[in-house]
Amino acid sequence: MLKIENLEVTLDADAGLVRAIDGLSLAIRRGETFALVGESGCGKSMTALALMRLLPENGRIAEGRIDVEGVDVLALPESSMRAVRGGRIGMIFQEPATSLNPVMRVGEQIVEAIESHTELRGEAARARAIEWLKRVGIPEPERRIDEYPFRLSGGQKQRVMIAMTLACEPDFLIADEPTTALDVTIQAQILELLKQLQREQGMGLLLITHDLAVVSGMAQQVALMYAGQIVEVASAAEFFGAPRHPYAKALLRALPDTRKRGGALAAIGGTVPALWQEFSGCRFAPRCERVMDICHATVPQMERVGEGSVRCLLYRDGVASPPPAAIHVEPQHEAAPRAEAPPKPLLEVRDLSVRFPIRKGLMQRVAGAFTAVGGVSFDIPAGRTLALVGESGCGKTTTGKAIVQLLRRQAVIEGQALFEGQDLFALEGEALRSARRAVQIVFQDPFGSLDPRMRVLDILEEGLIALRPELDAAARRARLHALVDQVGLRRDALERYPHEFSGGQRQRIAIARALAVEPRLIVCDEPTSALDVSVQAQILNLLRELQRDTGVSYLFITHNIGVVEYIADHIAVMQRGLIEEQGTVEQVLGAPRTEYTKTLLAAVPRIAIPAAV
Repeated sequence: MLKIENLEVTLDADAGLVRAIDGLSLAIRRGETFALVGESGCGKSMTALALMRLLPENGRIAEGRIDVEGVDVLALPESSMRAVRGGRIGMIFQEPATSLNPVMRVGEQIVEAIESHTELRGEAARARAIEWLKRVGIPEPERRIDEYPFRLSGGQKQRVMIAMTLACEPDFLIADEPTTALDVTIQAQILELLKQLQREQGMGLLLITHDLAVVSGMAQQVALMYAGQIVEVASAAEFFGAPRHPYAKALLRALPDTRKRGGALAAIGGTVPALWQEFSGCRFAPRCERVMDICHATVPQMERVGEGSVRCLLYRDGVASPPPAAIHVEPQHEAAPRAEAPPKPLLEVRDLSVRFPIRKGLMQRVAGAFTAVGGVSFDIPAGRTLALVGESGCGKTTTGKAIVQLLRRQAVIEGQALFEGQDLFALEGEALRSARRAVQIVFQDPFGSLDPRMRVLDILEEGLIALRPELDAAARRARLHALVDQVGLRRDALERYPHEFSGGQRQRIAIARALAVEPRLIVCDEPTSALDVSVQAQILNLLRELQRDTGVSYLFITHNIGVVEYIADHIAVMQRGLIEEQGTVEQVLGAPRTEYTKTLLAAVPRIAIPAAV
């Protein structure tokens, strides 16, 4: 159905010509799910944009062919390409907040897509839109269809994007991180919906994701990408049962779970290399634990191995060579045992309620109120982590924003948030400014939380200037260099703008900004949802080290149960603005008491890691 041959995409940048995609070839059959996985910045999303001919202004396709059932997409005029986009090829974009028009109601946007690519018009198109909103799990679709995007949570915006794309019933679907912002129950529902459409319509699916558990349950074929090239192609059974490339094995080892609690995750050191340079050897060699001298001087080619292929000099003769004599593996250090006596609470939340006014009419008078959080209570001890989990729209993010005082002018907040005995809701002026240094937040949407007109240097330095005035310019610059090193970015990132980074890289910038002022409590709102597993391992290791060294506490809002199993001490399960169940990780995950928690855990995709990895 889809065939890509020797695709090369270049970008004009200040540093030179960036080879974002270098000689990519793959083929996807009708009804097949083909997963494209790899680290943030390796070229996955750029591949999707090239397929849709939606490259940025500084990008161009230098070479290659994209064949969709006998039609060369690259040879079509733009007028014909508009019919292909949405009708023949649909795309779910990585960041729904930037893909939805903020001044149009979500229903208008879905109806517009339906009327552009189907024969439905007017009320029939609106009925189709409501039907698809219901199918993707939007509560009260008849009411939500007339909402603006800013009134929806991150997960709900993602579902709107999915509904808009699938409502046009395309022949082929490119799904770029389609479940990143979704909780596990809605994720399971969306993935089952995609499988159903494939069975009914024979729809081909290119699934771009960093969630390897989703890949193991969805894909028939897997391609692993690194630094603009595909380094391994295999069936899903082969890829997860016996991965061949050292990079593939390292990714699987980096996955968090309960068995790794107390120790460091096997993060991959270093970062993806800059793609404006000329490579004289293997691009993964500086980070590979099986590197040989020849790897630095010889460019590896794709070698056929079994039913798949791999780009690695270990397989020059089609068979893996024995490992070199000396392999350096980072030692796994066990964390110090927890003290028996429970530490004193750093944050005590008591009967927190958040109500948003509902305005109607020409004068937008208040006609009622919507209760987003209906009276929740929990404690976060000093140096501990509380994970807040639940479905999208249940009030998790609203709870976090209320605690860090970001909803004062938007909502009616009742209850208490006692930080070291001081009620955060009662602070004003200088006392509130002082508290902001102690309590920071990592937002769910990194693109929306970063000023597009500021360089990364200015974004990170802004907080230091405002909240750490005792630091001079030299101390601030040293702090910034340490921060980008900690979160796995190159130092040249400081001179670039947010739009020049991938979604995962922008999330690392947001995490660095929160860490800059050395807070006592960090509200982490889906901090690793946009990160691939290798960078996720780096960030989780970093958060654990900071907690061990500084005693910082975390309110960890997430839908990734694997991350919860690894990093959390306690869990609070939230539904419809209320906490349904809370306790230690062992209590809640090992013996859940409520049906809602049991349903949540049953929907979690699992992946079995082979012992040989």
